Amino acid sequence: MSLAREVSFATGERVFNERGKADRFWIIRTGTVALDLHVPGRRAAVIETLGAGELLGWSWLFPPHRWHLGAEASSPVRAYEFDAIAVRDLCGTDPVLDHALCVYVARVVADRLRAARVRLLDLYAPYGAGQVP
Repeated sequence: MSLAREVSFATGERVFNERGKADRFWIIRTGTVALDLHVPGRRAAVIETLGAGELLGWSWLFPPHRWHLGAEASSPVRAYEFDAIAVRDLCGTDPVLDHALCVYVARVVADRLRAARVRLLDLYAPYGAGQVP
């Protein structure tokens, strides 16, 4: 937490854009943030909405350090912001912190992948496709 600073985002404010430089991340304190995906010729598709206590941004941890999605505040947001380079440098000197952070971020990524798969099944699977007789 010594590397954190408090920030806020107004409703509708872009936090980051897809393919932009991922040089920070946030822990949301209050409010909600929509993760979105650029769709050519259409509005960005909202993939997931994050709220209080959740990690916003994991692309900062993995090269090439570019955002895989975009993010926009869907309500007023207060968050703790972390400088990714400073956190990676600290992890380089503290293997226990490095391991704990990598396990935490991996869990977040796995949970979001699982949720995305469920949403895709809901959208594209034939009616009743997942039901067991």
